[in-house]
Amino acid sequence: MNKMLTSAIVFGAGMVAYNYAQKNNLVSNRQMRKMTKRITKMF
Repeated sequence: MNKMLTSAIVFGAGMVAYNYAQKNNLVSNRQMRKMTKRITKMF
């Protein structure tokens, strides 16, 4: 149950960060993928 909750939070945060980056064109797709991989490794 805890793992599912944390993964859901990570997924939600990742989506928010992805949308934010796309709106501001700050982060390229490659960098975004690296960031999401790092985030998922943390949990």
